Amino acid sequence: MSTEEPVSAPLRRLGASLLALSRIRLELLAIEAQEEKDRIASLLLWAVLAALLAGFGLLMAVLLVTVALWDEHRLLALGCATLVLVVAAVVAVRKVRSLVALPSTLFQASIAELREDADALRRPPGP
Repeated sequence: MSTEEPVSAPLRRLGASLLALSRIRLELLAIEAQEEKDRIASLLLWAVLAALLAGFGLLMAVLLVTVALWDEHRLLALGCATLVLVVAAVVAVRKVRSLVALPSTLFQASIAELREDADALRRPPGP
């Protein structure tokens, strides 16, 4: 028997290394996807809660102003309150559109790691 490795042994080690590297990168992708999902769920929960509380607060303020001005200027109070609420809704819609237009950072760490791996594979082996 020869003490030399068969030709397929280095290829097997290379394949095993590539498989392990791929597994690690996929695990990183899965972790990033889970973190992004958790962040979005939390964001939506707090946004809905904030919107509901703000809506109830505005409704109570409109009701308070309308009742305070009931005898003299109730239509003016309701008209001004409506105008304020419509302007606030337009501002909110514009903000949502600007947030939707922002690029996603999902998988940025994984992409950076894959780029580093590709660069490392392209470099000639050092001494």
